[in-house]
Amino acid sequence: MTTRKILDRGFGDKAERTIRSRIHPRILLVLPAAAAAAAALTACSSPSTPSAASSPGGTGPAAAAALSVKTAEIGGAMVLTNAKGFTLYAFSPDTSTTSKCVGTCAHIWPPVPGPVTAAGVKGTFGTIKRADGTTQATFDGHPLYAYVGDTAPGQTKGNGIKGLWSEVTTSGSAVSAGSSLSGSGGGGY
Repeated sequence: MTTRKILDRGFGDKAERTIRSRIHPRILLVLPAAAAAAAALTACSSPSTPSAASSPGGTGPAAAAALSVKTAEIGGAMVLTNAKGFTLYAFSPDTSTTSKCVGTCAHIWPPVPGPVTAAGVKGTFGTIKRADGTTQATFDGHPLYAYVGDTAPGQTKGNGIKGLWSEVTTSGSAVSAGSSLSGSGGGGY
């Protein structure tokens, strides 16, 4: 319970009265929930990367790649990964200026937002403008994607799916399906 003194204008300028107020415990419980809801609403309204719920590892591999990419040796090939170590892929129907992975495909294969950089990697990083207006990172003309089926760094479950998806090597070429030892297969796109 708090007590405060205020001026009572009804009895002159110098008269004071004491007001006692009680903060209800329910209000204390509601305030943090309201703040969390406001933060979630703000996050949902910002145009950026796919949510963690739609991204492998719960941390959002595409989001983690927003500023830099790295390399890792996976299955005997030096491949590009995002900052969290999730393998990056190329989609063979794409061109150097257009992503053909839209709609449901882009939920399963989150586009890597660009621009990106990588220390010590020889090749050309760039960006393309997607049909939805967002910017996607490219490497040596290949638009870059993560894969929601990869649930831990170093996995390559997306490699070779439908013969259309391949890991991107540091030389900018696609790894042939099945050449990765750490796993291929999966499903979907």
